[in-house]
Amino acid sequence: MRRTSIPLILALLLAGAVVGWLGQLALSASSAPTLTPPITLIVALFGIAAIVVSLGWPIRQMLRGKRSRPVDPFFAMRVLVFAKATSLTGALLTGAAAGLTLYGLTRLLTPVLPALWYDLLTVVGAGAMLAAGMLVETWCRIPPEDHQTVPSHAVERR
Repeated sequence: MRRTSIPLILALLLAGAVVGWLGQLALSASSAPTLTPPITLIVALFGIAAIVVSLGWPIRQMLRGKRSRPVDPFFAMRVLVFAKATSLTGALLTGAAAGLTLYGLTRLLTPVLPALWYDLLTVVGAGAMLAAGMLVETWCRIPPEDHQTVPSHAVERR
């Protein structure tokens, strides 16, 4: 599995921001109440970030040689997939929360200012989720093996 690419992360950030901005704009244009992220979402975002880091820590310790017990390879693969999903979801949610925040910043004269704090905390929580996923992805990388083991008695042909 390849690591999550930066262009994909940036595309998801941009797509989330556009959807967040246009969603708030559409709700406002239809005289419906705009979205305000609940505090439970913010807690869940930080919780997911903490869970993915705690799951990746034993793998990091094993690869650095600081863990005596080996880690199950299937567990390591599941953690890697979870970290990749966390980074992609974190990128999309960071963009969406940034779109909500930008919409709130352009409407400072209307009473959306209390909701702006929830939007900002959602950006931080989703950014923590993105960072945790990317970090654990780097922890789960196995160092490359040396495949050029040539016996010392081998004869070189020309």
